[in-house]
Amino acid sequence: MEKVNIQEKFTLFNEHWSPKIAGEINDMQVKFAKLKGEFVWHHHEHEDEMFLVIKGSLLLKFRDQDITINEGEFIIVPKGVEHLPVAEEEVHVLLFEPKSTLNTGTEVNERTVADLQSI
Repeated sequence: MEKVNIQEKFTLFNEHWSPKIAGEINDMQVKFAKLKGEFVWHHHEHEDEMFLVIKGSLLLKFRDQDITINEGEFIIVPKGVEHLPVAEEEVHVLLFEPKSTLNTGTEVNERTVADLQSI
């Protein structure tokens, strides 16, 4: 058992859109990510995804609405729901999702990170 200092973990990396594994719970992973700019429209066929904003403000675009998630707030995106994360300024997020979750979902492109680093 080891406690995790969230702020310290975010100092260990600088790249955007490249989630890092900070812990595992059963078949789930706790991931930290820094986001900046616009990602890609995507969905996860089999996995729900939770975004908890630690620092900043994240805009999640959906085909029928836009939702802003601020510091201390989270949202759960159900499997199959297409979404586009947008971060005008750098945002720090904690992701809680199954180990099988690929960051770009069913879209495989230059932003896909298949081999996640642990921090």
